[in-house]
Amino acid sequence: MNTPGESASVATAIQGHKMALKGRARAALATVAIGSFVAGTISTVLLTFVAKPIGELASHFQATDYFAITLPAMVAVTALVGHSLVRGLLSLTVGLFIGLIGLDSLTGAPRYTFGTLRLLDGVDVVIVIVGLFAIGETLHVASKLRSTPEPPAVLERGRLRTGYLNKSDWGRSWAPWLRGTALGFPFGAIPSGGAEVPTFLSYSIERRRARKKGRDEFGDGAIEGVAGPEAANNASFSGVLVPLLTLGLPTSATAAVMLAAFQIFNVQPGPQLFEDQSTLVWTLIASLYVGNLILLIMNLPLIQIWVQVLKVPQPLLYAGILVFACLGVYSLSGSGYEVLLALLIGVVGFFMRKLDFPIAPVILGVILGPAMEEQSAGHW
Repeated sequence: MNTPGESASVATAIQGHKMALKGRARAALATVAIGSFVAGTISTVLLTFVAKPIGELASHFQATDYFAITLPAMVAVTALVGHSLVRGLLSLTVGLFIGLIGLDSLTGAPRYTFGTLRLLDGVDVVIVIVGLFAIGETLHVASKLRSTPEPPAVLERGRLRTGYLNKSDWGRSWAPWLRGTALGFPFGAIPSGGAEVPTFLSYSIERRRARKKGRDEFGDGAIEGVAGPEAANNASFSGVLVPLLTLGLPTSATAAVMLAAFQIFNVQPGPQLFEDQSTLVWTLIASLYVGNLILLIMNLPLIQIWVQVLKVPQPLLYAGILVFACLGVYSLSGSGYEVLLALLIGVVGFFMRKLDFPIAPVILGVILGPAMEEQSAGHW
C-alpha cells in the first residue's frame, strides 16, 4: 500500500510497493521475513562477540566523523533514487527545509516558523512520513480511480505454503541480505547512528549494482531493493544495542524504551554493565536469537493472510488508510493542528507524485538535515 510505518521502512517500501502492484506481494513479504531472520541472526552473533570492542571504538567518534558519514549517504541516495538528479536535489531541498523548521540548535532563535508558536518544536518525522506516503498516496490513487482505474494485481501462488520465492528470487536475494547486514550493524553501533542511513545506502548500492549488470528493474519492482534495505534495517537494531549497553546511549526509540526499562530495575547501562550485570546482558542477547526465530516462524505462514488486504476494494482500502493515518498523527500529541499539517504535507506529496519528484530524498533530508547541523555546530 506504500504506507511505511516508520522511517526505516521507507527504502523497503519503494520497491516493495511496486512488486505488490505486479502481483508479487508474497515474494516481497517472503524476502523481508527471511532477510530479517538472516540479518538479525548474523548481527546478533556479531553483537555477542564484538559489542565491547565496537563500543569502545564508537566512543572515539567526533562530530566531524558523523558529518562525514551522513553527507555521502544523503548525496548517494538523492542521485540514485529518482530518474532525474535535478528533481532529486529539489526533493532533498524540501526535506532539508522541513527538517530545519523550529528553534535553531545553535542560537535558539526561531527559524521558518512563520510566527507560529506551534512550529517552534519543529515537524515530527512521523507527520512527514504519514503525510507524504499514506495521505499523499491516498490522494494520488483517488485522483486516478475514475479516469484510469487499475484492476487488482493477480497474486502469484508459491509452490510451498511458506516458500513464496522462486529460484531466481533466492539467487537475487541472498547477496543483498548479506550486504545489508554488513551495512546495518556498524551504522547501528555508531552512537548517533540508526537504521535510516544504512537502509538508504543499501538501496543505493543495490540499484547501482543492478545498473552495472544491465538489468535495472528498479523502476518496476526489483527484489534486491526490498531484500537489502530490510536486512540493513534489522541488522542495525542489534548494532543499536552496542552504544546502549556499552555507553548507555539510546540511538532509537526502541533503545530509549529499553533504557527506561533498565532504569526501572536500577540498572545503569555503561562500560561496567558486562561485568556487573553479565547474566542480564547475556540473557538479553540470547532472547534476540529466540525472537528472530519466532518472527520467522510467524511471518512466513501469515504471508497468505497479509496479502489478502490487497483484495479489499481500493476506495474502501484507501479511505481506511486515510482515517487511520489521521488518527495516528492525532495520537502523537492530541493536536488537530498536527493533523492539518500532515494533510498539507500530503497535498505536497500528491503533487510531487504527479510531477514525478522522488519522495525518499525528502524523508532523508528531514532525518539527516538536523543531525548534520547538530554535528557541524558541535564541531565549531
